[in-house]
Amino acid sequence: MTTENKTIVGRALAGLIDTGDVDTLASSLSEDFIHHRSDSTTSTKAQWLAAVRTALGPTAGMRVDILHLLADGDHVVVHSRRRLPDTGTEIVVVDVLRIAERFIAEAWEVIEPAADAAANGTWWEPTV
Repeated sequence: MTTENKTIVGRALAGLIDTGDVDTLASSLSEDFIHHRSDSTTSTKAQWLAAVRTALGPTAGMRVDILHLLADGDHVVVHSRRRLPDTGTEIVVVDVLRIAERFIAEAWEVIEPAADAAANGTWWEPTV
């Protein structure tokens, strides 16, 4: 099951990243798909796909490099580095996807600007 789930996610992302094909991604999502952001907001399948079309569609220009694609049971984790068009701003993203009945049913996303990584990595250090 783990390998199959990783294949489902890999196939959904391949067309999106290579050509901006949001329809392939859409066909991989369950009808009741929910997307969760780290700020506790959620979006429906339609809302999330509209945002993806804006960010990653064929004319958007965002570059996405998949660094890791890991699977465990019904969850697949995607670790990526993305460069925003125009500004060249780089973000690091971790998506955790839950697979149910061969569809992506739920996703959680954590985004960090790469430029903030060093500062964000010291929050647990004691102050002197």
